[in-house]
Amino acid sequence: MSAETTDFAKALREAGLRVTQQRMALLSILMDAADHPNADELLARARGLDDSMSLATVYRTLSALEEAGLIRKLSLEGEPSRYEIAPVAEHDHLVDVETGEVIELESDEINRMRAELAARLGYEIVSQHTLIRARKLGRDEA
Repeated sequence: MSAETTDFAKALREAGLRVTQQRMALLSILMDAADHPNADELLARARGLDDSMSLATVYRTLSALEEAGLIRKLSLEGEPSRYEIAPVAEHDHLVDVETGEVIELESDEINRMRAELAARLGYEIVSQHTLIRARKLGRDEA
């Protein structure tokens, strides 16, 4: 059993979830994903590990993992939700409106400014997430 597998099993147990093959597979896929896959993409990747996996199982598993705080669901307007491992550090996302590409935006400066603004209003940020929809500059107009 690899260290990564042991960590996933421990995280599931600490979240009060049973360790199942499906949960372990989806966590592993999301940990290795360079993109932010949607449920259909996760199913295609999971079938490489377990050809009995169904889309219903993927959705049930994603829901349980999200509820436990192990993954984050990114809801995009008019597009299927995408998923990522729950981030260690809060970050935002930029979505290319033409290609659907999701890019992580990490900025200590933005996080510091948010915290200062919230503090001025008498608040402490518990969590935050900004989704920016953008069009790449310089792309030929059709």
